Amino acid sequence: MGIQIQGMELFAIGVVMIMFVAVLKGFGILEPMSSFEDDSSESDLELSTVRHQPEGLDQLQVQTKFTKKELQSLYRGFKNECPSGLVDEETFKTIYSQFFPQGDATTYAHFLFNAFDMDRNGSIRFEDFVIGLSVLLRGTVTEKLNWAFNLYDINKDGYITKEEMLAIMKSIYDMMGRYTYPSVRDEAPSEHVDKFFQKMDRNRDGVVTIDEFIETCQKDENIMNSMQLFENVL
Repeated sequence: MGIQIQGMELFAIGVVMIMFVAVLKGFGILEPMSSFEDDSSESDLELSTVRHQPEGLDQLQVQTKFTKKELQSLYRGFKNECPSGLVDEETFKTIYSQFFPQGDATTYAHFLFNAFDMDRNGSIRFEDFVIGLSVLLRGTVTEKLNWAFNLYDINKDGYITKEEMLAIMKSIYDMMGRYTYPSVRDEAPSEHVDKFFQKMDRNRDGVVTIDEFIETCQKDENIMNSMQLFENVL
């Protein structure tokens, strides 16, 4: 069954986060919280067996909106997929390629990896993972939109250009492959970006600032609805 693209605003913002959560659930990283007991002693023992040991759960509990039990559960799933305690970009690409075999997920996985690799050292730590996940699942609308802006701001200069938005959009189309319906014409991503960028670039200076991005999204009903899709994932 194809995925019909209705409302480019919803597709451009919401699908970025929906697909990430879907991949996590598909690979068992997001397990039901009730399936784990509060066995902190076992979790602490497990931490000593990995190459990268995450910060203490108490500190991560302060930095995120997860309980200690939820953090233990998330760490179990993370460690199962990433025994070293670190995720490199190639692993990220492999996970997405397996989950979206009908398309080419390489470029999208690269952009998403960079959004999670907060210290830009080429690997995602458990801390990076849960802090980003906390924003996506339980952050305020503004926090989620800030996260999405960071994804689109590829070179991290504080602005989104039309070229950056087009690069992200093309990577999503490439990843969706034949599951987009109706089938996508080659020029479709560019046409959609032109329309969406014009809507966001309020002062017509050729770039979108974080304020313009948030203001435009907050006034769009489709985007606001998409922000609520993550609240009951965990």
